Amino acid sequence: QVKELVLDNCRSDDGKIVGLSSDFENLEFLSMININLLSVSNLPKLNKLRKLELSDNRISGGLEVLAERTPNLTHLNLSGNKIKDINTLEPLKKLPNLHSLDLFNCEVTMLINYRESVFTLLPQLTYLDGFDADDQEAPDSDPEADGDGLEDEYENGEEEDDDEEDDLDEEVIDDEEDEDDDLEGEEEEDGVDDEEEDEEEDGEDDEEDEADDDLPRGEKRKRNLEDEGEEDPEDEEDDEDD
Repeated sequence: QVKELVLDNCRSDDGKIVGLSSDFENLEFLSMININLLSVSNLPKLNKLRKLELSDNRISGGLEVLAERTPNLTHLNLSGNKIKDINTLEPLKKLPNLHSLDLFNCEVTMLINYRESVFTLLPQLTYLDGFDADDQEAPDSDPEADGDGLEDEYENGEEEDDDEEDDLDEEVIDDEEDEDDDLEGEEEEDGVDDEEEDEEEDGEDDEEDEADDDLPRGEKRKRNLEDEGEEDPEDEEDDEDD
């Protein structure tokens, strides 16, 4: 059931991949980058394989095996290998569906008229090293390959985070306003209570004053003297007479 298999940077056994067999019959994508691969002679039969990544190895020839074991290949990456001559690529003629070939950092790319020669040798090719015969760049089928997709996600994430922060700030401000309103309400209630208490005390004093006004002058004077701790002179005279 495996359709994609990545073995990049694994150790090969004397240039061979142990465990890779024709049991992977549904494999469509196989990547074996930088595994010190010497050739593709040990590649199993993979009829459904479409894309093969073999960059940064030590392959110098023997590409006829690809036509035999990966007949439906559409993409082949041989960048960073030991391919020196155009003739080394001739077996790739037998891959009718091959339309993309990469040979970056191979010595063959230093040859005069390299691109024209390869397009002439392999007429089924559409793209060589990422560009067509008219030097038009190949469209990127994977938007995340150049980081654009990740940047968009990052920017969207930042915008969402900013929105969330704004919402949180608004909530905090609302909470602070509610707290201020509550405090103001409590202060107002306290002020009302204090005023009521003052009014009650004033009322009591007024009632006492009114009660004193109703007393005869003598009794009123006597009560005032008693409040001040003095004796009534009339009482003193009575005591002297006695």
